[in-house]
Amino acid sequence: MRLNPTIVRGIDSPMGAAQALLALRDDDRPVLNLSQAAPVYPPAPAVVERVVEVARDPDGGTYAPVPGVPALRQAFAEELTRDYAGSVDASDVVVTAGCNQAFSLVATALAGPGDEMITPLPSYFNHDMWLRMHGVAPKYLEPGPDLVPRAADAEALIGPRTRAIVLITPGNPSGVTIPPAEIEAFAHLARRHDLPLILDETYRSFRDDITTPAHRLFADPDWRRTVISLHSFSKELAIPGYRVGAVVGTPELTREVLKLMDCVAICAPRIGQEAAWAGLTRAGEWRAERVAEIAQRRAWLGDALASRPGGFEVVTLGGFFAWVRHPFTDRTCDDVVRELLFTHDTLVLPGTAFLPEDRRMLRISVGRVDADAAALLAERLTAFGR
Repeated sequence: MRLNPTIVRGIDSPMGAAQALLALRDDDRPVLNLSQAAPVYPPAPAVVERVVEVARDPDGGTYAPVPGVPALRQAFAEELTRDYAGSVDASDVVVTAGCNQAFSLVATALAGPGDEMITPLPSYFNHDMWLRMHGVAPKYLEPGPDLVPRAADAEALIGPRTRAIVLITPGNPSGVTIPPAEIEAFAHLARRHDLPLILDETYRSFRDDITTPAHRLFADPDWRRTVISLHSFSKELAIPGYRVGAVVGTPELTREVLKLMDCVAICAPRIGQEAAWAGLTRAGEWRAERVAEIAQRRAWLGDALASRPGGFEVVTLGGFFAWVRHPFTDRTCDDVVRELLFTHDTLVLPGTAFLPEDRRMLRISVGRVDADAAALLAERLTAFGR
């Protein structure tokens, strides 16, 4: 059969490739799997209780409204209004089946074949995959040594086919949190050029400083003209399999998103939306404990790698990830990942999943790291580097 050549030219999922690599192992030694950002802890008891309630409800398996369950949209709008010291209304929120779907629907609503979107390096592979498979060209913004993208550097990339600027903060894979002032500079840049600024804020609750707003864009009464904020409930509420995310933006955009949503999934799963609602409204203390737990996991990993075991160097560490440079100039990144797995029973993602060329980088997730795992990783990297 004839397949769409644009899709055929797209890469396979790096996460799928990692799992395929794992399946090639011919021994049963336990693997230190640091490839995925999924949390290891179970959902809060209040979330589980709500899921049971919905599963037992005769209407628990019915379609939800396409924009999302009203109670969830309202609760999330109230949380964003509080956390960002701004003003977000429930009508600004569309619930999606995860943040990947949120980005995909927004990108499709904004751009088509031949268009461009600006995205900093290292870029998130699913964003890059979706754009390329729909004929939209990513225009890569090189950050500085600290991996913080700068609005001043992005202006030169804006052209007649530019349709949006995309930021992820904290970053995936870098973990870098973009300072609020720089996010505001990007918003001003986008507005000057009549472009939307897409902010993927999947890891917003896992910033080092969660006592101040991630940005103050929602405090601007005119934020809807420029800002599109994307969210996920997967990591914070430990419900990645329930597939719940959100688009926050202007009604003109969300109308187009809803057209696409109706064709793709009709609605996000009702049971997942109810789980997210329970997490937002009934699990505040549990959420705070999980944020502190991930911070501790980052600290364990940072401490274990501070001495550059085996020559592996942490470039950035934040959110759910460490972005690590390997020391080998005579091996490809993919070769290093394979040898780490097959010889040292450790799985991470190659930086080539997030970069257009090999820069000797690896992404290590902190989700499964505890003190013992961090020490074990340092031992294995030391042995690898010998």
